[in-house]
Amino acid sequence: MTSVVLDASAVLAIVNAEPGADLVRASLAGAVMSAVNYSEVLKKAVEHGGAREVAAAFVQGLSIAIIPFDEALAAVSADLYPQTKQHGLSLADRACLALGIQRGCTVLTADSKWKRVSLSSIKVKVIRDAH
Repeated sequence: MTSVVLDASAVLAIVNAEPGADLVRASLAGAVMSAVNYSEVLKKAVEHGGAREVAAAFVQGLSIAIIPFDEALAAVSADLYPQTKQHGLSLADRACLALGIQRGCTVLTADSKWKRVSLSSIKVKVIRDAH
């Protein structure tokens, strides 16, 4: 059973020992992540001179299930565009939210701009708000 959907920023909070990382760690049992957001985590490692394989092993060690970004998630993500564009949410942000909608569970993010988006179908928790 899925407990939460993780945005890349939530996983990166663990990687970088940022505020809110403890909340993400406490939510890892049954956590899932979109393959789009997983790609963001791997890209950050490469961007900062690290090895993609090391980042992949780290995420695998957290036991986060990586969910393919399929046709159904693409459609939900596209449907979110009108209500998210004014807040500057990216495709990856919408992919994460779409997975949360599809799974009917809370989404964890470190990105405070997500608070401005009103989604009645799911709960979005900004991990830094817990501190």
